[in-house]
Amino acid sequence: MAPTPATAPILFDRALLGARLARARREGPATFLLERATEDMADRLQAVSRSFSAAADVWTPGDGIAEVLRGRVASVDAIDFSEPESLGVPPESLDLAVSALAFQFVNDLPGVLAQIRRALKGDGLLLAAMLGGDTLTELRQSFAAAEAECEGGVSPRVAPFADLRDIGALLQRAGFALPVTDVDRVVVRYASAFALMADLRRMGATNVLRERRHTPTRRATMLRMAQIYGERFADSDGRIRATFDIVWLSGWAPHESQPKPLRPGSAKASLEAAVKQVKR
Repeated sequence: MAPTPATAPILFDRALLGARLARARREGPATFLLERATEDMADRLQAVSRSFSAAADVWTPGDGIAEVLRGRVASVDAIDFSEPESLGVPPESLDLAVSALAFQFVNDLPGVLAQIRRALKGDGLLLAAMLGGDTLTELRQSFAAAEAECEGGVSPRVAPFADLRDIGALLQRAGFALPVTDVDRVVVRYASAFALMADLRRMGATNVLRERRHTPTRRATMLRMAQIYGERFADSDGRIRATFDIVWLSGWAPHESQPKPLRPGSAKASLEAAVKQVKR
């Protein structure tokens, strides 16, 4: 009897995330990270020497990516954020899929990557940016220390972020050829931890973990968190640092035109012989 496939754990309350993103738009969003990712995406697409006829923008907040693709792609379908993580894109209907700062809130990232892979035609490209790595490591550490000291325990407050190696492995698992990942580290300085948290609210990026605490944080814990943050992560002028790692991932739907690795044993010269030749 075949084993039942494992389902991805539900980490994020995506309905709440949608409400938080809507609130951020109403209150005036903080878009500096999104703008950086959008500009970088434009540069990366510029370096790709081919044209695209049909593209999909997967869940990117705002309309910046549409501006990037305008004039470069004949048809762009913006996939709206929704509770189900189902893209609903027909197989082999796209030659480009892009996404900026959305994948970090996906419960089943392997499943979404597999859907995108199926939606791409041969030699179609996925290019995406997501928060990962050491993003908000300072805030995570400060909250953990304050809660352990003031409340005798730690609750989940900052979402878990995938690292570069994990994301590269997920691209290969989904069937992408020529997978590439890299990190753009952005360090932003703030007057205080509370100023950072205000920006996170304006990004729609406050805590949406399903296992988050549903009662208000004690005032003493918040004040102690800000104090610890300042003690551990402030510069000489008193301003604190906040790390954001923008992880870039790209991969191609396999195609016969793509370069392929040599078969084992097909090399015409050995490494040992090449080293000996250099030594001469």
